[in-house]
Amino acid sequence: MLKVAIVGCGKIADVHASQIHRIKGCEIVGVCDREPLMARQLYERFPVKRHFSDLTELLGEARPDVVHITTPPESHFDIAKLCLEGGCHVYVEKPFTIDEGEARRLIALANEKRLKITVGHDDQFRHAARRMRALVQSGFLGGRPVHMESYYCYELGRSGYAGALLRDKRHWVRRLPGKLLHNVISHGIARIAEFLTTESPRVIAHGFVSSFLQSIGEKEIIDELRVIICEEERTTAYFTFSSQMRPSLHQFRIYGPTNGLILDQDEETLIKLHGTRLKSYLEHFIRPVMIAEQHLGNVTRNVGSFLARDFQMKSGMKHLIESFYRSILQDTPVPIPYREILLTARIMDAIFAQLHEKQSEVWAHSHIPLQASLTN
Repeated sequence: MLKVAIVGCGKIADVHASQIHRIKGCEIVGVCDREPLMARQLYERFPVKRHFSDLTELLGEARPDVVHITTPPESHFDIAKLCLEGGCHVYVEKPFTIDEGEARRLIALANEKRLKITVGHDDQFRHAARRMRALVQSGFLGGRPVHMESYYCYELGRSGYAGALLRDKRHWVRRLPGKLLHNVISHGIARIAEFLTTESPRVIAHGFVSSFLQSIGEKEIIDELRVIICEEERTTAYFTFSSQMRPSLHQFRIYGPTNGLILDQDEETLIKLHGTRLKSYLEHFIRPVMIAEQHLGNVTRNVGSFLARDFQMKSGMKHLIESFYRSILQDTPVPIPYREILLTARIMDAIFAQLHEKQSEVWAHSHIPLQASLTN
């Protein structure tokens, strides 16, 4: 029996607890939060053995094999480090750490302790995403990827998490180097990182505060981001994050020298794009029918998964957790290679550094004295 603990008992901890509960051969031996009431409410609503308000007590008394960290990102490194030093394998919610430096240190510590660590990029393990990965690995693209496009949008509302962020000028998200982007975009960046082959791709980022946020007086939260990622004379990629574009896409497109694939996370569909053109007008008549047949096949497959009770919104999380636990029990490779975790962090670091530099330039320009600006 694998003993599991959860540190951080907010909303996302509920999702972890429910998915862990669906997995055979494990039990939640403890939950922990600095706020005792938060730990107790999770303990009372799920089959959990004990609750704690001190991490050291949890590690010493519950003695978990695996710890899930579901706290705000700025605390991930310190908590994960303590858990690894205590002999526990670690599952960290996204983003993995604040920056690549912290990520590298955690992975090095895990290797030194002969333990395993992973990040909660569960979107990569949903049904359609796993089918896409299998097709790429089978050679469907006809070679390594030529180009990729990743869309990861986020709708800003006046209630819930986003509403709290916009109202509270001291919200923990505002302390992150990339603020809202830092807490959201790793899912979309990780999709690209999975298929890059070099370790240091070039990153060009442009971000800005949408007119909507500006209209309500928000000046700090960048909610529109466009990124170009490229490997020298190899693969290129576009990443788009938007709070304003509609439809609000969660989509990934990957193109090879022969064929391409379109993954739609919201629809849970995967469409094959065959690169060979049909002759004459057949392209206008036959191709739409072929695409329609694929959509019908996706519907049939989704219905089958639903009837088999394996079509939950977080089915990807269940699969990732199961794969991670299996890698621990069987001492096999982790489901998300460490190079992908590090590359995702490296790309995000580059994005935030560029955005910070541009914001600093704008701030400096806006504070040039009137006399100096007239002279220039």
